[in-house]
Amino acid sequence: MLAGLTNVTFEFGSRVIVEEATWHIQPGERIGLIGYNGTGKSTLLKLLVGQYTPSAGSVERSKTTSIGYLHQDLLSFDTNESILQVALSAFEKVLQLEKEIEALGKELEKTGDEKTLHEYSDKLHELETQGGYNIHHKTEEVLQGLGFPNQDLHRPYKEFSGGWRMRVLLAKMILQQPDLLLLDEPTNHLDLPSIEWLEKYLLHYQGSVVIVSHDKYFLNRMVTKIVEVYQQRLHIYAGNYDYYEKEKAIRLEMQQKAYENQQDYIRQNERLVERFRAKASKAAMAQSIMKKLDKLERIEDAELVRPNIRINFRVDKTPGKVLVELHHVSKAFGDNVIIEDASVEIDRGDKIALIGANGKGKSTLLRIIAGVEKFSKGERKWGHNVEESFYAQHQLEALNIENTILDEMKECGSQMTELELRGLLGCFLFSGDDADKKIKILSGGEKARVALSKTIVSKANFLMLDEPTNHLDMHSCDLLIEALNKYQGSIILVSHDRYFVSKTANKIWEIVDHQIKEFKGGYEEWVAWKERMAKKEIENKKAESGNQKGEAKRKNNTEKTVAPAADAPPSGTNHHPAVPINKELKKELQKQQRIFQQLEEKIALLHKQKTKLEADLADPSTYLDKAKFLQTESDYKQTNSELASMNRQYEQVFEKIVKLEATSGD
Repeated sequence: MLAGLTNVTFEFGSRVIVEEATWHIQPGERIGLIGYNGTGKSTLLKLLVGQYTPSAGSVERSKTTSIGYLHQDLLSFDTNESILQVALSAFEKVLQLEKEIEALGKELEKTGDEKTLHEYSDKLHELETQGGYNIHHKTEEVLQGLGFPNQDLHRPYKEFSGGWRMRVLLAKMILQQPDLLLLDEPTNHLDLPSIEWLEKYLLHYQGSVVIVSHDKYFLNRMVTKIVEVYQQRLHIYAGNYDYYEKEKAIRLEMQQKAYENQQDYIRQNERLVERFRAKASKAAMAQSIMKKLDKLERIEDAELVRPNIRINFRVDKTPGKVLVELHHVSKAFGDNVIIEDASVEIDRGDKIALIGANGKGKSTLLRIIAGVEKFSKGERKWGHNVEESFYAQHQLEALNIENTILDEMKECGSQMTELELRGLLGCFLFSGDDADKKIKILSGGEKARVALSKTIVSKANFLMLDEPTNHLDMHSCDLLIEALNKYQGSIILVSHDRYFVSKTANKIWEIVDHQIKEFKGGYEEWVAWKERMAKKEIENKKAESGNQKGEAKRKNNTEKTVAPAADAPPSGTNHHPAVPINKELKKELQKQQRIFQQLEEKIALLHKQKTKLEADLADPSTYLDKAKFLQTESDYKQTNSELASMNRQYEQVFEKIVKLEATSGD
């Protein structure tokens, strides 16, 4: 075990964050830590690293375990050093060695001393064994993967904004290669190419990784275990996010059945008590039943506790067919050209996602469309009856800091009642008295959520949204997705959240070579199309390379007649030389076939076991005995988990057999 919690209870004043929580992190695990905002995910990470001390229970960390912890508070760090130097500081020992080698080298030049020479040689050997000759290349590679162009690597760290600084610190942490990496919302500061790079990197990471994220795509591809903070407890699921969603639904259904069965049992016994209480001869029996009911461990109602208010947009006017047109628009910042002679239009009913790498100008283009960014050439035209609402980070400056959140919402002219406004604020994680907080005391993320709430109540028929999900939890994202799908107006949005984009957009825009390329279809179709295009390009290059080689070969060949070999096939006949049978391959194939047969038998056995357990769970008597119910539920989950694992192995072995058969010539 690298680190963990055992029966930990932690409280902020009278508020319990977690109660009797147990969670052990093993080597090589990739874990997603999830829960609604405010349930205590970041608190758990702080407990693991020792920033907080539990009220009860113990936090264990192996003495040899190194932990890297990426979180928002790191942004207070500032320096004049270049971002390359900051990231290189991950290799503290190697940098110290380099300094020592440099000093010894200077001494050697002066004295030529043999002892110094030996020491110099030993240090060089130590540098080699620690991979010291590779650290600059490795650091540049990681920084470039996280989106930094080569020319920026020597720029001072302090020149970069918060999001880019966080990338530098993430690069440093990755390069340190701790045994346990704790990442709190790492994708909030990354664009799509950088998220994809991080995924690939972490999938091959040797240590364990714990990720707090609301990005379902990222969690699905990254993690093999989910730990959910829910109602002050930790609930552990052995799978990715999709598995967690299905398994949680099953758990809640089982718990609800158990709860209902137990309630029936309690009601029946309470009726008996009522009947027997009045009769003197049966009073003792009534007392006995009451004692039994008092001792009964009550199963809780499985009703899901979460804000279930729906977000509803109101649209006052229907716009014309075309909402916005850009004609031959050009925009540049100095030498950095964003778009050049670009023409595009947004039609009624469009729900456009503007995607691509950071620095390509997505937010700039959004501001041009909104009419708040000037451009050097071209024309931008609004359509008929367009009522727009623009959500971006700079909208935070438009908030009146002396207002309460509720007062700010009332000033939007939405004609919503106070109760409706409080309900909407609940969806954006301002529950109860939070709505009466003054805006001046809110964090940046909270202000962003207020600005987003204002956009939603605006009655606009055209929404422009720049990273709307950055400060929302998963449930609030789902509510926003549902609302945008019902929304009668048109949308253009910038988002790095692939799940959000895949569920909301019907068109994709990408800035390529300073032009706006439109794809008419959703995100999944666009990804498939991009993969097809990339594959086609590789095939074309191979074909081109093959043609060039063939041409060169033809030119080099001298025209001479070669006599056929004695064992050559007659001209015009199809002849395939016999492929020698590889004995090792044959042996491996037989081994895989045996494994395949064993797996088939085990899967059949597990299916039988699962059917029996399902029958037990459907039997009301199971729920009368809590221990029996918990054991049956545990066995059922274990069987499901084993079945999923066996099915994965089954598919892998099947693929191996197919490949081996093809290779061995069977």
